[in-house]
Amino acid sequence: MKLIVGLGNFGGKYDKTRHNLGFIILDQFLKDTEPVNKTKWENNPKFKSDIFVLEWQLKNGKTEKVILAKPKTFMNNSGLAVSLISSFYKVAAEDIWIVHDELDLPIGTMKIRLGGAAAGHHGVESIIGSLKSEKFYRFRMGIGQSRNKEEIAKHKIRKADEFVLDKFNSSEAGTLKHLIKKGSEALSMALEKDIKSAMNRFNTK
Repeated sequence: MKLIVGLGNFGGKYDKTRHNLGFIILDQFLKDTEPVNKTKWENNPKFKSDIFVLEWQLKNGKTEKVILAKPKTFMNNSGLAVSLISSFYKVAAEDIWIVHDELDLPIGTMKIRLGGAAAGHHGVESIIGSLKSEKFYRFRMGIGQSRNKEEIAKHKIRKADEFVLDKFNSSEAGTLKHLIKKGSEALSMALEKDIKSAMNRFNTK
């Protein structure tokens, strides 16, 4: 069993913001995986999330249950939803995959990795705290731009927070579309083959 969580903030004003890239990619993955008439998320108050349960058909004929989740706790408390779901389904930390925006990576790039520090991402930080473990996989989707490097380096947190809560601009549209496609494809490959294959294929060198 796998638990795949896209991070973001719920509510119309956060739609299409950089911080909601995890939601956007999970929505795309579901569209790429299921027929259009079967892609409705279930609001699950028990898990404080929107949930979708997939029965992933492997090439060897076996199926694996895959829980998709979009927490409704807001970004800074994402760990609550992740811990509720993982405790109920008894999902080990290494079988939890978190899809999230990454300010430290240039827009259009991605890196999949196991464990490590939160690197200033409050959603990841919350998950580490709730699980009491950092040993989960992160699909880190780049949203950074060169003009913000100095601000980030100087730890101007207010500026960074403003940036991630802005919507993607028109000049980023083509790069964003490609990144969303890559994110969906990476999840599919990781499920169909293994996560190391996805790392080798999609991690930006």
